[in-house]
Amino acid sequence: MFVDSVDSDIAPSGTLLGLLQRGRGDGTLHALAAPRAEALSALRHCVLHDPRRDWQIEHRSLYYARLHRELDAGLDDIAAHLFDPADAACTPQEAEVRTGLALSVLGHLASYAAAQGTGWRDNAPLDLLRRYATTGSNWQWALDELAVRDDDEGLRPLGPAILARFPRTAEGDAELAAAARDAFEPRPWRLWAEDPAHPGQADRLRRVRECRSFDRWQRQLRTDGPRPGWNVQEILDWAQDGHEQHPPQHREAPAARCLSAVAGPEDRPLLLAAARGPREAARAAALRHLADRNDPEVLDLVEEAAGDPSGTLARSALSSFTRMRSGAALERARHWAAAPEGTLPDGLAAAAAEMLACRGGPQDADAVLGALRRTIRLEGPDSPALWPLVDGAGRLSITCAAPVLRHIYRETASSQLRGRTARSLAAIDPSFPAGFAIECLWDCEESTRQVAAACAATGDARVVERLRRLAADPAEEADVQTTIRGRLSPPAA
Repeated sequence: MFVDSVDSDIAPSGTLLGLLQRGRGDGTLHALAAPRAEALSALRHCVLHDPRRDWQIEHRSLYYARLHRELDAGLDDIAAHLFDPADAACTPQEAEVRTGLALSVLGHLASYAAAQGTGWRDNAPLDLLRRYATTGSNWQWALDELAVRDDDEGLRPLGPAILARFPRTAEGDAELAAAARDAFEPRPWRLWAEDPAHPGQADRLRRVRECRSFDRWQRQLRTDGPRPGWNVQEILDWAQDGHEQHPPQHREAPAARCLSAVAGPEDRPLLLAAARGPREAARAAALRHLADRNDPEVLDLVEEAAGDPSGTLARSALSSFTRMRSGAALERARHWAAAPEGTLPDGLAAAAAEMLACRGGPQDADAVLGALRRTIRLEGPDSPALWPLVDGAGRLSITCAAPVLRHIYRETASSQLRGRTARSLAAIDPSFPAGFAIECLWDCEESTRQVAAACAATGDARVVERLRRLAADPAEEADVQTTIRGRLSPPAA
């Protein structure tokens, strides 16, 4: 009935490895019930081979750290992975992918060890992070973990080794300035700049900081962006010039914002001409501006641009449409959603369904459900187009969408999409509190655990015990613990 996930790096959802890779609560529950060697093997694979599609928005580190503690797993495999000779051959981007998750897991394990009374001196995970920060390729990630977990006495000795990475040349100082500027937490750099035991180190960091501030000031003076006095044509030319550079600079959105500041009614003919013209970036910027102003001709222009051979222009036009909030845009979305399949440019029907899911009313439930089923059938459970449709199924209370949502919940490799699906199931599926909600208490995503904490049926003996453990866990997010306290607290007399 549905297309399955085609990501070859993700094991089937019915396996222990597949459950752990997805970050599902059932992964932890099955791992604790499985033979320990099998569970450790699956956990090791996940920590050392990051399964996330987007590590910037999906969480796994706390999930794996908790299971690591439950299984009483050692640190030898993580240490061997971090200090493997292959690490030295990685580019910074490759190193983030290769070791980022393992370093984050170590950070959580270090915090747990400290909370249990180990402290910072005999904290094995913290020692690994310190060693890797001084020798590893992904040292900045390790330093960021240390910055929020280690004490001053542990951070100060790292300064000489970190600064030794940067040669005392103009290029080295520039790289040092960039590293200090991009740090997630500046505390280590402040400690090193104030360390009386290394006055030369403090002097170098002070000079670098001053140079960095001067460079920022110079960049602001030399900006090649729009300037006061630019007119509509100059802004459109600036957007097109960015598109023609190599690599292209996408200036459509900032150009549209600039147009909103300078364009008046007398400029509408020029903007309409640009929105029909041959220059892609200028056309996209004009379309976005006209869409933001709900121009009466913009819907026809969007439909025309959505069929353009340039994928960049088509995507920009559809993005401009989905930003619209007018009643006319909603009616046009209904018209597009009702068109026979294959009669509209690619993406237009999906953009229409997204608008109906986000802004439509009860009369649009059938269109949203049809788009949800069609997207699953054609693109599988990992399609980005599912995100607004899943939200819409819950917002519009489409109860007959529950079987499709359950399929997405089980199969998607995206923990963020699974969390959205859980929220919609909580709204429309009466079986959710006694079903998926229970395993969601062990899910890798904070928001999914919060949904479960609010509605998981306490008739299952595991639920109250899990709620109590999460409430006492120092690593648990405050929002989850607030929800739990609301359920565990006795009602006021």
